[in-house]
Amino acid sequence: MPTSAALDVVAKNLNLKFFEVPTGWKFFGNLMDAGLCSICGEESFGTGSDHIREKDGIWAVLAWLSILAFKNKENLNGDKLVTVEDIVRQHWAIYGRHYYTRYDYENVDAGAAKDLMAYLVKLQSSLDEINSSVKGAHSNVSNVVNADEFEYKDPVDGSVSKHQGIRFLFEDGSRLVFRLSGTGSEGATIRLYIEQYEKDSSKTGRDSQEALAPLVEVALKLSKMLEFTGRSAPTVIT
Repeated sequence: MPTSAALDVVAKNLNLKFFEVPTGWKFFGNLMDAGLCSICGEESFGTGSDHIREKDGIWAVLAWLSILAFKNKENLNGDKLVTVEDIVRQHWAIYGRHYYTRYDYENVDAGAAKDLMAYLVKLQSSLDEINSSVKGAHSNVSNVVNADEFEYKDPVDGSVSKHQGIRFLFEDGSRLVFRLSGTGSEGATIRLYIEQYEKDSSKTGRDSQEALAPLVEVALKLSKMLEFTGRSAPTVIT
């Protein structure tokens, strides 16, 4: 669910079945055992398939080499080779670009972290209030059209996984996702996923920080991150 929605756009365009699951490889495993899914991936670069039902870095590299071989199969006359960058830029031209980053706030006071998440859940009851805050933070950011707390019903065993992350989905395809993990004695970790979708081909070559800056500003002000946690910056930016 926190993984970039770039795959969703491609799957919809090609009319392929795809699944959005909570964090955790067991959800992929259920789908693969039932023959519903053959390729899977997560936002921290883990990619795999139903050959082992687990992340496999060597397999991912071989998959890319296969793509490169296919793209260059007719390149026998010494023409310039098609590169990974060429393929990525072609993808942006067809499907648009999903600028993406993750902010981790580690060892946050557990009580403060829970209060922040509870505030976001309460905020979701009013799109008007959300969009007022969004526009107050940055006027050029698109409106939020849906806000929810992600819940997953496994199509294989019928189990329901609740409270998997708080999502704010924007009209232009951008997203904000907040997840809470680890609420033990050493504090909690708040993970903030920020994804800016850009389909204007004249803007897909921008620097990531430049493209994401307005949505980052919105995320921090919408969540009142500084007020709740006292943190003016994340521990880690991915």
